Amino acid sequence: QQGPSHNGSSGGRKVYIIARQHPGESMAEWLMEGLLERLTDPHDPTSRALRSKATLYLVPNMCPDGSVRGYLRTNAAGVNLNRAWEGSDTQSSPEVHCVLQHMKQTGVDLLVDVHGDEELPYCFTIPNGGIPGWTPRLSSLEEGFNSALVRHSPDFQTTHNYPFDPPEALAAATKQVAQLFDCCALTLEMPFKDNALLPDPEVGWSPARCKRLGAALL
Repeated sequence: QQGPSHNGSSGGRKVYIIARQHPGESMAEWLMEGLLERLTDPHDPTSRALRSKATLYLVPNMCPDGSVRGYLRTNAAGVNLNRAWEGSDTQSSPEVHCVLQHMKQTGVDLLVDVHGDEELPYCFTIPNGGIPGWTPRLSSLEEGFNSALVRHSPDFQTTHNYPFDPPEALAAATKQVAQLFDCCALTLEMPFKDNALLPDPEVGWSPARCKRLGAALL
């Protein structure tokens, strides 16, 4: 939808897609590669239409120092970035602080935070229903996002996921952003080994499949 952002800024909807807050979840950055390849394809009508209606802010790797060091869940300061959104600072969590300050300048209409999950062998989103500011409007936006992604990617499903986190979980990215900006904010999870919905015995959940899901996300 064109027009002002829900948060008051101009220039169409403000969409943030961030990935790899946990550096060991490399599938998140592969998804971003597929998304970027399609988004920048001048011949793709979906990408052209999206760019005309929204401004997209993309962070393919939120934790580059942790990635270089081979860490699983933290940055160089030993901080889990997805638990730093309620009180980020320039010393221990500069990555989060920088992105959140930019969000406050632009407003946010949608955040997708891309991760990998070690337990569930599915692609799914984690609901935000536990935040204090939860409303029927946010519930409808979340359901609409999930329904659309189900239609566009057989690798995505809504049956298997985790229950929403308690209200004190506002330190997580999607919880904090949904609360601050009254917007749809979703954690998108992918499996480490394979997708039980469409298993591939030869390669499992591969970089190529991550990229396909990223393209479908548009």
